[in-house]
Amino acid sequence: MSLEIPSYALKAFALFYSKYSTIETFTQSELDWVVGQSMKKKIFSVLLNAGWIEKVSRTRYKCIEPQVIFKELLSFKVPDEIKKAQKKYAFTNLSAMEIWSDFSYVQRSIARSPYYIKILKSDMTYWKNFFNKLNINNYVGEGHSIGEFVILIPVDSINSIEKDGVFVDTLQDTLKFAMSNESYKYVYEYMREKYGAVST
Repeated sequence: MSLEIPSYALKAFALFYSKYSTIETFTQSELDWVVGQSMKKKIFSVLLNAGWIEKVSRTRYKCIEPQVIFKELLSFKVPDEIKKAQKKYAFTNLSAMEIWSDFSYVQRSIARSPYYIKILKSDMTYWKNFFNKLNINNYVGEGHSIGEFVILIPVDSINSIEKDGVFVDTLQDTLKFAMSNESYKYVYEYMREKYGAVST
């Protein structure tokens, strides 16, 4: 999995890729005349941990193909990574509609991929750290970003159900949300037809 990197590491990667492409290997000594020893170690550590270079021997490295890196930077990580979480959550609002409608309603693309997630107010620090470690932009209440991002909705309690391996608002709550906007009429009808009458 490729992660975003700071500009100093990006410039180092550009240097390595322009000289060696993805075919030839190189060593840390490439930066001996450019930066100090501690910065050199930091650059290689960042590039290696972010998946931009790979170690091919004890001292030699190779660049990863940029096309692979950029594709991974825009890939959807949240659905798989959230399954590893140790705190209570529930996909809600538009995200809940996606899940309950079997993704016949989809509100995401690689350009803009928001996830709306209820969390307990007391777990805010945990969730901020959880997504920050994955380099996934996250906001409280509202926010925007290119690619994948999370909108955290802090609540006092969570009423959820497990569906398709993740926790989501109940069908009843999701139907109520879908009823709140005429734009969601077709997904509301889809859910009613699939699951039958549910008291809302």
